[in-house]
Amino acid sequence: MATESPQRAYRAPCPGCGAPVEFRSAQSTHAVCAYCQSTVVRSGETLSRIGKMAELFDDHSPLQLQVSGNWKGQAFTLVGRLQYRYGEGTWTEWHAVLADGRSAFLSEDNGAYVFSTPLALQRELPAAERFRVGATTAINGTSFTVASNQQVSLMSAQGELPRLPALGQPFAMVELRSQGTSSTNPEGGTRLIGQNLATSSTGRSPGDVLSIDYGTQPPNVSIGQSVLLDDLKLSGLRDESVKDEKGRQFSCPNCGAPVAVLLATSKSVSCASCNSLIDLSQGVGAELKHAIQDEPVKPLIALGTVGKLQGLDWQVVGFQHRMGRDPSDPDEQFGWEEYLLYNAKRGFTLLVDSTEGWSVVKPTTGAPVMSSNGQSATYLGTRYQLKESYSAETTYVAGEFYWQVSRGQKTSNRDFASGKSLLSLEQSPNEVTWSAGNQIESDTVAKAFKLEDKKELLKRSDAGPASLTKGVGCGTVIVLFLIILLFLFLMSRCSRCDPKVENCSSTSSRSSGGSFGGFSSGGGHK
Repeated sequence: MATESPQRAYRAPCPGCGAPVEFRSAQSTHAVCAYCQSTVVRSGETLSRIGKMAELFDDHSPLQLQVSGNWKGQAFTLVGRLQYRYGEGTWTEWHAVLADGRSAFLSEDNGAYVFSTPLALQRELPAAERFRVGATTAINGTSFTVASNQQVSLMSAQGELPRLPALGQPFAMVELRSQGTSSTNPEGGTRLIGQNLATSSTGRSPGDVLSIDYGTQPPNVSIGQSVLLDDLKLSGLRDESVKDEKGRQFSCPNCGAPVAVLLATSKSVSCASCNSLIDLSQGVGAELKHAIQDEPVKPLIALGTVGKLQGLDWQVVGFQHRMGRDPSDPDEQFGWEEYLLYNAKRGFTLLVDSTEGWSVVKPTTGAPVMSSNGQSATYLGTRYQLKESYSAETTYVAGEFYWQVSRGQKTSNRDFASGKSLLSLEQSPNEVTWSAGNQIESDTVAKAFKLEDKKELLKRSDAGPASLTKGVGCGTVIVLFLIILLFLFLMSRCSRCDPKVENCSSTSSRSSGGSFGGFSSGGGHK
């Protein structure tokens, strides 16, 4: 049987012969060069952050200059590229020239894509600070919700561009989203993995994305819709997504400055910034290996694993453990885990593991509408009931994310549900992120990632309780009752579970919160 090829690779030069050595996983620390058999250590600077801060997945797109395609029946070519940075990461906008000469942009959006065109306004815009995150406003007669208000700056530019902000100079960027329209959905929910909520694939419009760029005066305004790269009929795409590493480089343990090791046989090296002498006798990766052994949280699905869900190959590129707390009872807490999945054509989605079961969620393009009392929310014609409100904190991270993720990040969350369809609101001071998805069976997860030998470990509440049949005697019932009492007692002790001591995601005394997954205050903008 043919094995699935990875969507993402990590490449470092061999210190012995210079040949490229590839790593399948972001968490791998060492590899052996196939050419000269030298042991290669990935960048210590990057690896030393595993478990503290994830790497930034800053170049995932298969797009490049001169890619051509078709949008709404009109041919276009990508002729320019702008890369921006904001507080939680980076994003890229590709300048597209349409066949009729107009300019458009194909932009990254929450790990997916939005195709946008300039919008002429009917009235003058207020200052950026007037747009409060979470508030609603009308623009050209359409109601929008403010999803993000960030200070951003231009990192780099390529090719032909209709505008060019000053390099490195901060300016405001406001993003608003409108409510989507719905049509009949025979499945009773939103399928995210295969369809990505693009209008052309689902028959539904998930809403518009309106961006206000205050880098120029008057501000540039554009409006766009979610698109799938497959639907754009693109040609000339990059063949691979590879992150190149500097194989013998790490952070100085004293001052944090980058330190390069030129010779594979070196046993010590001095830091050029603070003159500290650094012992290399145990190898560049020795400190990292020790740190990994000390980490209590272990993903059930290894980073780098490729699995097939709904006919698409997804690679696990990021992992985080999160804790939720009830504001009315801060001592009560529960945990869950999130795996970031990547597909070169579809971007990113999250596979969430909680005590209530497994689910797949993805940020929405449009803005769901929450009721005035906060007890329900409506999206694409479906009404979701509130299940839980809680505060969330990231307690462990590894691998790569397309927004900046680190330990200690906190958000305010609300989870809504309609049958097996899920909707989640996550809010930080600068962003509001809605995500939607569906619950899936644990057997589906095991089959997708070839983990049939771990089926029992992957089982959650979706497996259902064992039934008492006529053949079960009274004594057996009493024994089962005593076991349940013991189980409840043990679970009650975990209500103050410490993720530094144990993995709380499968032992929580409470299963309702955190079951849908959120986005750690990142990714809501681009």
